[in-house]
Amino acid sequence: MEIGKEELAAVLTEFNPWWRHEKISDLPTWKRAAFGELYKCIKNPLGGRATFLSGARQIGKTTLIIQAIDSLIKDGVPASNILYATFDHPLLKLAGIDNAIKVWRELEPKQDGPEYVFLDEAQFIKDWGTWVKHQVDFVKQRRIIFTGSATPIIQANQESGLGRWHTIRLTTLSFYEYIQLKKLDLPHLPRIKSLKEIFDWDSREAHRVSDVATSYIAHFHEYLIRGGFPQTAVVGTTNQAQKLLREDIIDKALRRDMTEMFGVRLILELEQTFLYLCMHDGGMLSIPDLCSNIGKSQQTVQRFIELLEAAHLIYRLQPFGYGKEILRGKWKVYLSDPAISSAVMLKSRAIFDSNPQLTGVAAESAVLKHLYARYYEQNVRFSYWRGKKDLEVDLVAEINGEIIPFEVKYRSQHTSLSDCKGLIAFCSEKNITRGYIVTKSLDDFGVIEQKNSDSASILKIPATLLCYFMGEMEVNQK
Repeated sequence: MEIGKEELAAVLTEFNPWWRHEKISDLPTWKRAAFGELYKCIKNPLGGRATFLSGARQIGKTTLIIQAIDSLIKDGVPASNILYATFDHPLLKLAGIDNAIKVWRELEPKQDGPEYVFLDEAQFIKDWGTWVKHQVDFVKQRRIIFTGSATPIIQANQESGLGRWHTIRLTTLSFYEYIQLKKLDLPHLPRIKSLKEIFDWDSREAHRVSDVATSYIAHFHEYLIRGGFPQTAVVGTTNQAQKLLREDIIDKALRRDMTEMFGVRLILELEQTFLYLCMHDGGMLSIPDLCSNIGKSQQTVQRFIELLEAAHLIYRLQPFGYGKEILRGKWKVYLSDPAISSAVMLKSRAIFDSNPQLTGVAAESAVLKHLYARYYEQNVRFSYWRGKKDLEVDLVAEINGEIIPFEVKYRSQHTSLSDCKGLIAFCSEKNITRGYIVTKSLDDFGVIEQKNSDSASILKIPATLLCYFMGEMEVNQK
């Protein structure tokens, strides 16, 4: 469809106020942990590649790239060499990327130095993968930075895009980022470089940190029900936060995006699949049971699961092992943010607070999300373990060749050695030197003493502290 140059110019001028030498309004001064990695890739593209910022809806991708544009201008990049365009906008979607660039260059002649092209929601650009490939291969003075709400756009274009872009995966806010965004005035917790350090703390240090963290507990519980989406973190009430989350997940991510981006026509069945996963968050995925529930074939259900994972709404964990151990085992499924299940299933704050199982599952989802966000750059592999006599370990992280197990016991009673049978058995069987029990109470904290000196070291650490430390390390080590 033909879009007039005047209309397109008006839209682009509105989205690029720096062309008019106007200050970017309402831009947060606080930056996400991913900003450092993003800006480094923009200034010095890895192997000349484009940069892809991938993540779910409403988690701050646009804010990050506008902050990057602001930093480029402050670093002396000519404003006319920077283009921002969001292809969620109907006119830009109809006009296409080439027309947008043509109008940009007519409005703002190029100056010396590289051009920076920021494309928001690039999945709505026709043949976007081929276009990015061409730009990277043949337009060397142009740096391409694009965002997307779903990773199938990578998978569908693996051949054309191989080696053409570097992906930065953005999760929802960590607990540490949530505290910073809300500008909470809380006593300072110690800064650590690795969870390993805590094994060397004596009981007095653990007790001191627990005392300091007391004021964090209520905020952590609030975080579990509000979630890590920036908008829901700061909105007035938890009911409002849940309503916003429902609208973004159900109305936009499922009903609209899945239709527009991937041609899904069985929207009701896709929504039923997601509701089923919300009811079984952190549990084993039974494909036959799910097929029976929604009345669709295994092939259709598998496709739905892949789309939901690619849209950053769920994580899937394979059983620990290789070959037949994986092929025969069931997947575990976690929602990508601890607040999604309660919001989608209309479970109020009162219901959430009074149900230990709900809070336990939310805490387990939060632990996985924080570990993933902290280590994804290192190609960490997450799985779960099931042994004999129903022994199990919730999460197993394989990081740089090291196997690290995490068992979540988010409950009121303190954790004893008898509660760690699965973790102890796994460590013994796999010759692992350390593992973690994630607890609820701040005084359920410290190294568990074992009679056998050759046994693995096991640290009990409250979920509030683990999530805080993992988020803080992500911010300060990127």
